[in-house]
Amino acid sequence: MSMSIKGRFKALAVCVATGLALAGNAAAADDKPVRLKVQSWFPTKLPHVGTQATDIANKIKAVSGGNVQFQIFEPGALIPPPECFDAVSNGAVNACWGVSGYYYGKHPALAIFSAVPFGPKWPEMLAYFYYGGGKEQYEKIYESNNIKGIMCGGTVAEASGWFRKEIKTVGDLNGMKMRIFGLGAKVVEKLGVSAQLIPAGDIFPALELGTIDAAEFAMPAVDLQLGFHQVAKHYYFPGWHQPATLYEIIINLDKWKAMSKTQQAQIEIMCGDNVRQAIAEGEAKQFAPMQEIAAKGVTLHQWPPEIMDAFRKAWSEVAAEESAKYPEFKEAYDQYVEFRKKYKVWNDLSSVQD
Repeated sequence: MSMSIKGRFKALAVCVATGLALAGNAAAADDKPVRLKVQSWFPTKLPHVGTQATDIANKIKAVSGGNVQFQIFEPGALIPPPECFDAVSNGAVNACWGVSGYYYGKHPALAIFSAVPFGPKWPEMLAYFYYGGGKEQYEKIYESNNIKGIMCGGTVAEASGWFRKEIKTVGDLNGMKMRIFGLGAKVVEKLGVSAQLIPAGDIFPALELGTIDAAEFAMPAVDLQLGFHQVAKHYYFPGWHQPATLYEIIINLDKWKAMSKTQQAQIEIMCGDNVRQAIAEGEAKQFAPMQEIAAKGVTLHQWPPEIMDAFRKAWSEVAAEESAKYPEFKEAYDQYVEFRKKYKVWNDLSSVQD
């Protein structure tokens, strides 16, 4: 009996699928193995910000069948993390795991692609980056410095910071010394704060010794592990300075170009999945640590409206000053602002207000 038309199509589909799978496997098998040494900005045992580095190492090994592997190094094991930009650019280090905002001094516009004060939450941030021109600007900046930048994770809204004393007025901020990251640091400086960027492992002793009066680092799940609750009893929200933060892996561009198209796709697709995981995990794992922090005698505060207004006003001044000072910052920031204006039409009508 002759095979039915339906049966023939089914057999043909199986043959095609099998052929494609074999061709893909053959192509992958022919690729030269890639082994990247990756310097992390964060301790790998630190929840979320550090564990994401080990996550991407495990994922890329799995999806490539071991053909592509990342070896993650603790902060300072290869180089001091602040040297990552130059070291990756010149090939002294294969790659680094961190945040583009750390390289503001190398290119101010890179701050836009990590976290912006009073910026969007994740849906809008991703819409801007992938469909609003952000990715193109981001990649252009890095490629001009012989670096391949790939968004590869992130953190959800951060806490605003730990303070040794309660902040009741804007004036209470004047004269304080605070560990704070990125553009948010420039904002608090407008209010009389001496801003410092201190590595994760050095924050606790600085708070304990009184070298600094306050510190922000991440969100409750991370901050709890760092023990800030032992030396600062006032924990402030919301994280106006980092409503959503994009994390990245930067790879030496020559190293990247030497990879096959399959290997490049495996890394980029893996990173996309890690962004998904970062958002879901970040949102799911904050409320329990908040309860534990409160049980340890810490007061959880929301900034009063007048202080939030002061932060917002200061940010407007910073954005204007940075745009006037750096044309490259202005180009990126203007595009970002224009996208947000357009997005607002959709957001205002589509969002259910709590």
